[in-house]
Amino acid sequence: MRFVVTGEWSRNRLLQTIVVLYVVYVGGLWVTNGALYFNKMSLTPSSVVEYYLGNEETFKQPRTYQGLLEVAHFHLFAMGMLLLVLTHLMLFVPVGSGTKLVLIVLPFIAALVSEGGGWLVRFVHPAFAWVKISGFLLLQGSLLALMVISLWAIFVGSSENYTSE
Repeated sequence: MRFVVTGEWSRNRLLQTIVVLYVVYVGGLWVTNGALYFNKMSLTPSSVVEYYLGNEETFKQPRTYQGLLEVAHFHLFAMGMLLLVLTHLMLFVPVGSGTKLVLIVLPFIAALVSEGGGWLVRFVHPAFAWVKISGFLLLQGSLLALMVISLWAIFVGSSENYTSE
């Protein structure tokens, strides 16, 4: 932790390598997350509704409770771990505490909204398709911001700008 708090991570090549490789790995996750989403549906509410509620004309079955539960079980754990690590890096970027709070809280909220949106479409009302779409876009946007800011903090940010307030 000393390396990130003091700004030494901008001079420690091994630590830079770890963070950069982690961001590359998360970048791969980001790309495949988008590809998986767009393979199943688009950014239109009708495509989200069709994915979760099915479509008799095209013989698409609705998502089952068991299926959604299995996906949620894995996603809640995996996204929690991903966000724990990625948002943890925000504690050490040279920005104000208000910005840090947004960078930490927003991705967790986005992940919950994205995951919960499908449940709401399937079991509450099709109008919640906008919640699913918004959650997906917010999650992808916040993950991208976390990756970019992490790299910025390593290569551009300085410890003189660091604030823990």
